[in-house]
Amino acid sequence: MDVSLKKVAVIGGGLAGLSAANKIAEAGIDVTLFEAAPQLGGRARAVVWKDQLLDNGQHILLGAYQQSLNLMASVGINESQALLRLPLALNMHPSFSLKAKNLPAPLHLLFGLSSAKGLAWHERFAAIRFFLWLKAKHFKLRHDEPLLDLLNRKKQPPRLIKCLWEPLCLAALNTPITTASAQVYVNVLRDSFNQSKKDSDLLLPKVDLSALLSEPVAENIKKNGGKIVLSSAVNDIKQNANGFELNIVGNKVIEFSHVVIATSPHHVHSITSQLNIASETTFDYQPIYTVYIQYPSHTKLKNPMTGFAQGIAQWAFDRGKLCGQDGLIAVIISAEGSHQTLSQKELADAVIDELKAAFPDLPRPESHKVIAEKRATFACTAGLKRPNQQTKIKSLYLAGDYTEGDYPATIEGAIRSGLSAAHLVLQS
Repeated sequence: MDVSLKKVAVIGGGLAGLSAANKIAEAGIDVTLFEAAPQLGGRARAVVWKDQLLDNGQHILLGAYQQSLNLMASVGINESQALLRLPLALNMHPSFSLKAKNLPAPLHLLFGLSSAKGLAWHERFAAIRFFLWLKAKHFKLRHDEPLLDLLNRKKQPPRLIKCLWEPLCLAALNTPITTASAQVYVNVLRDSFNQSKKDSDLLLPKVDLSALLSEPVAENIKKNGGKIVLSSAVNDIKQNANGFELNIVGNKVIEFSHVVIATSPHHVHSITSQLNIASETTFDYQPIYTVYIQYPSHTKLKNPMTGFAQGIAQWAFDRGKLCGQDGLIAVIISAEGSHQTLSQKELADAVIDELKAAFPDLPRPESHKVIAEKRATFACTAGLKRPNQQTKIKSLYLAGDYTEGDYPATIEGAIRSGLSAAHLVLQS
């Protein structure tokens, strides 16, 4: 089809939809992005609390997130101004720490493991042996299985699992280690630790996620002639002789030649009920809770990011060191667990108590806010069959971190899926 005849709709203004619309607009194709909410960004968006811009969930990026970094650069984001880049260092309370060495990958990790604090020599050796086994297998497992099963089968000691492998699983896959996909986890290890030392760098946002990605990408879409329509839910999609009809809220019908559906999977079925593209996959979901705790402005943690190997809290971020929000600590709790039975006040009180136990010098907090994303990500479980981006209907595509790919539900996974859907549109 001639470019001038293409008219593309992208449904969903998360990072998958934004990256798809951006690529299509840059190619000079007429594209309109529809977002049901009044704000872009999906799970990667800013919220306002006490005159401060927070994120609906504290995010970590990795140096291996090449498509995310490319997208930022293409829309004029200066990495050094937007992200704090730290060489890999894991500080897990109470007694485990690992620091990558200044060596080429993967030696930086292997020598870091060899001197990791809080592990016996046989535990450090077990971690190195496991990584070298994965490398010999080219990071490709014979079959997928729950990650804990793989770790037990490869004789990884319980303390090593608790201090290293499980925290990485929760951070990357947001899925309990008992059910998480071993192959997807191995993919993350491959791309983060095996190719370049910089790939394992931790990239911590110094600005809110709307400013980091959603807003500059949206501006670039509009600069290249694309349109963005907020507060406009798509009720359903029908086929016609020219492609598709989108029924927008308010009974407005618009025709398009191509459609990219970049919503979460549980919304796909409702807007495609008149199309025969039902996926055989039924997705389960995992939550992410973020507890923001405001301490007096002079309060600081020793490190910008601290992990916890026991208790409810998993990661604590010093927002003062990251983005100048002095005294504000963000605590992340990934995946399902007993914390879900607590009220928001009970959860905040429990986290505050754990921080006080870990850092006795912390003063009394002034206030707190809990942000609960009940369906934050799909459950990245072993053997999960994820849908292809090309549906059964020509010119109708799916985008989203849940679609077929190597990565779990991450910023990089969402952006990769959006770019892949855009390439399908361009090549059709």
